[in-house]
Amino acid sequence: MATAHSSDRGHDGNARELMAPHEVARIFRVSPATITRWARVGLLTSTRTPGGHRRFERASVMAHLERLLREGDADRSRSSTGDA
Repeated sequence: MATAHSSDRGHDGNARELMAPHEVARIFRVSPATITRWARVGLLTSTRTPGGHRRFERASVMAHLERLLREGDADRSRSSTGDA
């Protein structure tokens, strides 16, 4: 069950929903450590709380998920047509 984390204000002044690493990990079905690693190498953008904990914008997380799904669909299309 996802916990409701504080909504922060983005640069445009609109509220943004922030997620903890364990919530993002549940969406991707990976460990929270993997999510932290993805953030460290730049695959996911994150912000830090005043206490130093990472938080991820839900919109950014969902965009990354959709990108992965599109890439997976493209890979499946290439393999079914015999393209390498």
